[in-house]
Amino acid sequence: MRFFFKFFIPFVLVISCAIAFYGYNQFETFKSFKITKEIDSFEIKTGSNIRTVARSLQNKKILNNDGLIESKWLFIGLAKLTKQDRKIKAGEYALKEGSTPSQLLDLFSSGKTIQYQTRIPEGFNFKQIIEIIKNDKNLKQTLNDDDYKNIMSKLETKYQHHEPEGWFLPDTYSYPRNTTDLQFLQRSHNTMLKELDKHWQNRKIFKGINTPYDALILASIIEKETGAPDDRGKVARVFINRLNIDMLLQTDPTVIYGMGEKYKGNIRKKDLRKDTPYNTYTRKGLTPTPIATPSKAAIESAFNPADGKMLYFVAKGDGYSYFSKTYSEHKRAVIKYILNGKAKKYQGDK
Repeated sequence: MRFFFKFFIPFVLVISCAIAFYGYNQFETFKSFKITKEIDSFEIKTGSNIRTVARSLQNKKILNNDGLIESKWLFIGLAKLTKQDRKIKAGEYALKEGSTPSQLLDLFSSGKTIQYQTRIPEGFNFKQIIEIIKNDKNLKQTLNDDDYKNIMSKLETKYQHHEPEGWFLPDTYSYPRNTTDLQFLQRSHNTMLKELDKHWQNRKIFKGINTPYDALILASIIEKETGAPDDRGKVARVFINRLNIDMLLQTDPTVIYGMGEKYKGNIRKKDLRKDTPYNTYTRKGLTPTPIATPSKAAIESAFNPADGKMLYFVAKGDGYSYFSKTYSEHKRAVIKYILNGKAKKYQGDK
């Protein structure tokens, strides 16, 4: 018996050491293993644990029908050893060629998922924004036409009884896979609320601008009336000055908005005379709602217009406008820039 233990125990120790050494080499080899192909999309679904992720990596076939990793068990062991097994975040990831298991764990723990982008352009109305969202394949579509008609009631906002026009800040938004259309709109709306609140807290007092919504309406008009960025402050000042003396705003974009689908590309004299809630040639003050989604620059101008006593402006044909303090000066500008110097064609006094 002594003879047996004398030789068996050392034998067991040698075998154990050999197995441990082999396991160590296997683990070190596994850690140095690198992905041989770039993977554009690898998704970790919500609720997945480290075992699920490891199995998906091993089953993801690439070159030569091999998986992304050689052993799911070694990947699990590495995750537990580095204490990342409970830090894995759901989402869609882009895996770079040459990535090691450790780098994969770092990526999955960081939550740096693939980001898609959708842009809301400045000056678009809500109908146009709806079309952008509906046609975006990267957004998860959950809203129907009736939902869009009542979209404000579906948002978390104190403006649930408002019309949606103007309430979504134009910008390029990045978001991960499975972001819904409603989540996208909520984010854009929240961004608009923050932008308005930022300016409202330090606002100057202007007649006719009594609420943040009034400022939003004015900003939307500025957005549609401005051809050159440098003119925004002056355009804002014209409207502020007109509101101050109860003068009609007389701005074509509001008339166009009020015409809706009847607008075919040009405004006729009868269109300017036909009274609608949006016709600023027949009604004083601001329109009932915004007429478009204003940019940050337009909002800034609404709160901080340029200095001056101008009451009129006319497009010069180069993207900029000519601003006038008096009607007679404005008339001369119209004749010069619009009528090519032909004073007989001027009909502004009729």
